[in-house]
Amino acid sequence: MPDDIEDEEPELAGFEPVDQPLRPRYLTTAVRVVAVVGLVGLILPGILVTVGTANRTDSETCAAYVAFDTPEAVDFDARFELLGEAGIGWNCYAEAFGGGNVLIKSLGLIPGGARLPQVPVENE
Repeated sequence: MPDDIEDEEPELAGFEPVDQPLRPRYLTTAVRVVAVVGLVGLILPGILVTVGTANRTDSETCAAYVAFDTPEAVDFDARFELLGEAGIGWNCYAEAFGGGNVLIKSLGLIPGGARLPQVPVENE
């Protein structure tokens, strides 16, 4: 070892690197497992609550739009679509008596409440 290294960094004098890890392999694996379980425990409930709230909001909003726009509809169907005819997001369909589905409204990625007119709409 050159003398200039010993003079510049005396705390490293006599240091010999060791080829074994500082922590045992089982401890490293245990820490990784605990970290992954902790992250899943923090993130998963938020995702579940968000999806549940969006599903409930979409169903209520779709029911209001179907009752207002197509009162002759038998039922409604609110679903999330990636490749739907209205694009990505929650879409509201009215089910006719014969079984056909008609797109009533696209509610977007995050559905909100129904925005219905406050005055009667005149059909021309």
